[in-house]
Amino acid sequence: MTTRTARTAWNGGLKDGSGQVELTSSGVGTFDVSWPRRTEDPQGVTSPEELVAAAHSSCYSMAFSGELGRAGGTPRSLDVTAEVEFGPDPAGGFHISGIKLTVRGEVEGVDEATFLECAEKAKAGCPISKALAAVPDITLDAALEG
Repeated sequence: MTTRTARTAWNGGLKDGSGQVELTSSGVGTFDVSWPRRTEDPQGVTSPEELVAAAHSSCYSMAFSGELGRAGGTPRSLDVTAEVEFGPDPAGGFHISGIKLTVRGEVEGVDEATFLECAEKAKAGCPISKALAAVPDITLDAALEG
């Protein structure tokens, strides 16, 4: 199995501080983070929730492609968006209150019912979906196109 690593260097307090997230394993980039940009207009600064959205959309794409292949389909294109909602937690603090996965795909060899069945299986089987099981609401909007 593989292990992936990211590192954050943070300076200052919560509201006046900032940091940089480094994608250490791949070395593909370092990204600025800050609390004000996390909770307001991002202005070119990422957030943990955006990184979760990136992880979820990419993992789901892979899981869905695999499910379609097992069902006899040939994915031509999948367009997957993950919207991660972040806000106050009624129990105190903050939390991710929901994730909306939206997928549009062009797939040969499957009908719409099979496409939707594979979409749900991928949502349940995606490792990031499993890791985010504590999120109260993960929805899926899937549509076969073409």
